[in-house]
Amino acid sequence: MLIDLHVHSCFSKDSDSQFDSILKWAKKNGMDGVAICDHDSVEGGFTCARRALEIASDILVIPGQEVSSVEGHVLVLGASESVPAGMDVFSTIESARKLGAVVIIPHPYKKTSHGIGHLKGLDVDAVEVFNSRCLTPYANTRAKIVAERLGLPQVGGSDAHEPCMVGRSYTDIDVTGESVDSVLSAIKAGRVKPGGKLTPQKYVVGQMFRGIRKKVNSY
Repeated sequence: MLIDLHVHSCFSKDSDSQFDSILKWAKKNGMDGVAICDHDSVEGGFTCARRALEIASDILVIPGQEVSSVEGHVLVLGASESVPAGMDVFSTIESARKLGAVVIIPHPYKKTSHGIGHLKGLDVDAVEVFNSRCLTPYANTRAKIVAERLGLPQVGGSDAHEPCMVGRSYTDIDVTGESVDSVLSAIKAGRVKPGGKLTPQKYVVGQMFRGIRKKVNSY
């Protein structure tokens, strides 16, 4: 299965992506599934999963979230509730484990996107070594080198904040059944391979302006 493990929806402050559009573009771009990983909330993931059922989409939706730890971002997949933001990375991972979740470190060496900056000593299932929104090779290359050195499984995700960019990068997952549990088990077992290409710069800049606009409108 080809699954984009890092997608944002309108439940993230810097994205306007509606669920129907996410599902449509995931299908159009050749994906079998997506993980909705909004900032500090799993609500968008569950809402998208319900919507996929309502419109009979054959895109598998994995509820997740991108948790803001003190050190940086952590992807949590398959948790039944949101992991609180603002804890140190070790406490964040511990909280995710108590919920039975899969833990992935996204863009660890992309400091402009709250990359954690290190991997050693972290209890994680995989490392995002191909993030489509990295505008220079360093962050992805460094993540791949360190993941290989530590023997950690490697995954890819678009980090899409626009529907048309869903599936820009992805993870090829060797699964025994097309279910959320099967996908999560395969990630834990390391049956994963990243792929894809980079996001055009104009979309990355557009995301920045959306975040600013939403922040201004919230006052």
